[in-house]
Amino acid sequence: MKLFPRSLSLRLAAMFALVSALLLGAIGFYLYQSLQREIAWRDDQALLGRLERMQALINDSVSVEQLRDRPKLYENMLGNRDNLLWIVDDTGQVLIQINPVNMSLPTLPAATQARLGDGDAAQGVRLAWKNVMKGQRGLTLIAGKLLGEREQMLAAYRLKLWLAMSVGALLAFVLGGWVSRRGLQPVRVLAQHAAGIDVQHLHLRLDEFNELSELQALSRSLNQMLARLEEGFAQLSRFSEDLAHEMRTPLSNLMGHTQQTLRHCRSIEDYQNLLVSNQEEYERLARMIDSMLFLARTEQPQASVNEELIDLHDLAEQLCEYFEGVAQERDVTLINHAHGQLRADPALIRRALANLLANALRYGAPAEAVTISSVVWEGRVVVTVHNLGQPISAEHLPRLFERFYRCDPSRNQPDDSGGLGLAIVRSIMQLHGGRVTVDSGQSGTSFCLEFAVRKA
Repeated sequence: MKLFPRSLSLRLAAMFALVSALLLGAIGFYLYQSLQREIAWRDDQALLGRLERMQALINDSVSVEQLRDRPKLYENMLGNRDNLLWIVDDTGQVLIQINPVNMSLPTLPAATQARLGDGDAAQGVRLAWKNVMKGQRGLTLIAGKLLGEREQMLAAYRLKLWLAMSVGALLAFVLGGWVSRRGLQPVRVLAQHAAGIDVQHLHLRLDEFNELSELQALSRSLNQMLARLEEGFAQLSRFSEDLAHEMRTPLSNLMGHTQQTLRHCRSIEDYQNLLVSNQEEYERLARMIDSMLFLARTEQPQASVNEELIDLHDLAEQLCEYFEGVAQERDVTLINHAHGQLRADPALIRRALANLLANALRYGAPAEAVTISSVVWEGRVVVTVHNLGQPISAEHLPRLFERFYRCDPSRNQPDDSGGLGLAIVRSIMQLHGGRVTVDSGQSGTSFCLEFAVRKA
């Protein structure tokens, strides 16, 4: 069971009520403690004043007995049934007593100065006493006040405080709910506008909510998400179209060649030539399907790499030997300037560099060199594949790593990667937490693989 309700308005109202209750409780506690201290101080001052007046009456009278014969003098001074008075001589005899509750005489220590203290806890009484001299006779003046009336008044005040705090918290909850609902109205409007954006309206944005500072960050994040969704959906649409086109071309070739051959009786040599031609198309389809499966595996969230320490020079040397035959056919020289070590997945890095080398050999200028080099720069290892040839136009560079994208579709070759080679390189780099960049100009075309330096 959740502590807070699912509704944000109710949560805000509940928290507003809780804060209000705590604030009112703190204020009420402070007022209650202040009132309690003030009443106690006034009662203590009244008791001390009573002692002074009784001492003055004793000093003005000839004897205590004369004062006892005139009780109206001190009875009027006490004023109500909550007040107590004892005058006791040094032998313990009570000379004057006003004790409406018949409380037993308290036993108190001697005090030449007026002292205050609590009496019987069961009856709740506050006492003030003082020892004085009347001639040669020692007297103890004791004044007391029952605390029942004070406790009743404080109890009534506490009850009023609890009622006020409860009503205040309830009103805070109701008003907080109303205020939060009014305050969250723009959020509901934003939700309605966001709900109206579907696949056909991914171009819409929530810019009208930028005027509200509280919703500015949310609307900006939603707009960025919509932009990414729009771009992703556009890429998916292009991918579907490109995939259909790439699959249709070899299938059309297979169907056309087969239908043309079956229209008439052919020799065994013609059928063999048909099978050879079909085999090339089958291999092209197989390479395309293998590349698509590889891309799908590398882009899964649970995809992982088996990192090992790679010697870049040895890896580049292996690739140069592998592509030596193709390079000789095109009169291209492979130069290995790679050095240093890299912690990464050897199989994946080998495939990425192989795709870049195949791309450089395919589109590089004949009788020129293809160079593999590496450098450590600002905490990153950068591996570069450079070739000389016709520069890539600037409008193609941002889309060069998209699936099935080609700068010149008419330059398809039977052994190409189906437009997925550079897309595979980008996926491999993303899997390693790095990136691939391209720069093309009159000095040649360079593909750079940038890796963050990983400690062993």
